[in-house]
Amino acid sequence: MLRADSVLIPGFEQGLGVLASALRALLEGLSLGTVLLGLLVTLRQAWLAWRRRLRGSPGFPAVRLTFGSWLAMALEFQLGADIVATSTSPTGSHLVQLAVVAVIRTLLNVFLARDLDAEKAHQASAAERCP
Repeated sequence: MLRADSVLIPGFEQGLGVLASALRALLEGLSLGTVLLGLLVTLRQAWLAWRRRLRGSPGFPAVRLTFGSWLAMALEFQLGADIVATSTSPTGSHLVQLAVVAVIRTLLNVFLARDLDAEKAHQASAAERCP
């Protein structure tokens, strides 16, 4: 006699595997789309900053911070994809990949936050100097 759990469990596990694969592909696609969109936004901002620079207004630190913010968001999606992959098949390579992405994302966020604070302080001091 066939037991119900012996039939349902493999089917359930297979369904979870398909769902996890689809979710990972979606998250990786979102990551790539975020980088592309961030690049387009940053290129537009760089063009406008370059045109303002001709009139004496430097804007390239803000451009760099904008692209860094987009990259940080893309890394968040990539980290989500790696978590999904690791939760369904926790191999050594997936765990290493997850750890590397987590460290890179954390370092990027720390330095990006520091740069944003410095840029805000710089803008505030420039605003105080110019009445």
